[in-house]
Amino acid sequence: MIVSGTDIRISSGFVRIAHIDGDKYTFPENPDKLIQSLKNCGQRIDLFTFLQRLPDSEPKYSYPMEWDNLAVLPISTFDNWWNNQIRSYPRNRARQAEKKGVILREIPCDENLAQGICEIYNETPIRQGRPFPHYGMTLERAREYASTFPDRSIYAGAFLDGTMIGFIKLVTDETRTHACLVHILSMAKHKDKAPTNALIAQAVKTCAERKISYLVYENFSYGNKQGDSLSHFKEVNGFSQMNLPRYYIPLTPLGKLAFKLRLHRRFFDRLPAPVANRLREYRKTFLERKLQSASEA
Repeated sequence: MIVSGTDIRISSGFVRIAHIDGDKYTFPENPDKLIQSLKNCGQRIDLFTFLQRLPDSEPKYSYPMEWDNLAVLPISTFDNWWNNQIRSYPRNRARQAEKKGVILREIPCDENLAQGICEIYNETPIRQGRPFPHYGMTLERAREYASTFPDRSIYAGAFLDGTMIGFIKLVTDETRTHACLVHILSMAKHKDKAPTNALIAQAVKTCAERKISYLVYENFSYGNKQGDSLSHFKEVNGFSQMNLPRYYIPLTPLGKLAFKLRLHRRFFDRLPAPVANRLREYRKTFLERKLQSASEA
């Protein structure tokens, strides 16, 4: 839904929450005007949420808020990142990719990219111990997936013998101050060639060449989830947690009650951390056994 020239997404749950499409890299210029337009749009919206633009970490608005976070890498030059901001392990892994014949280059958003995305996303139904939601992606869906925010997107691929084995999509904010790693994925069967590490290096190089000051790798932490392999990967590659205000504006009495009772949060995020972590472990074990049984059948 387009409201005041802004693409708005609305959740379909009991509490209907609206947010700006791509709200880690798209921000309201006039929140008061947008909020009023949402109230008059003709659809029931209980809560509207938006994130404050980095690097401003002090709350700028008086709306109700909670602290959110991003994984942020400040960028000056590629050499500074390579020599001073990362540890030896990711540096060695990126070198390993080059030694094993992985070639990195920026690529256009075309049919070759869509086909490559399909092959990478359909490689395995399980990633990081849970069902991969994009497994079974069609070529049409891959085209749609790649073509969002066309005026602000940058694509790069990792190639082995001419075949794309990994890719990234960067989307810049409107001021081109920061770029967000919207998609980064590599083939599991080529993990030994470290394509993901090489793609991170390519993302840093891309930002440095364009004078983009910050590279964002989604969230650093999620709700009450404790550190995992992904947060460790971000940390050793130079990303750190930046806390930013996330505003929640109730637009209905239900929205006001939902925010007060924290119903806007995911179920796992409302559980005590030890309980949530134990449930995640059970889920991971169950899925691994299910996948093993299917492969043996």
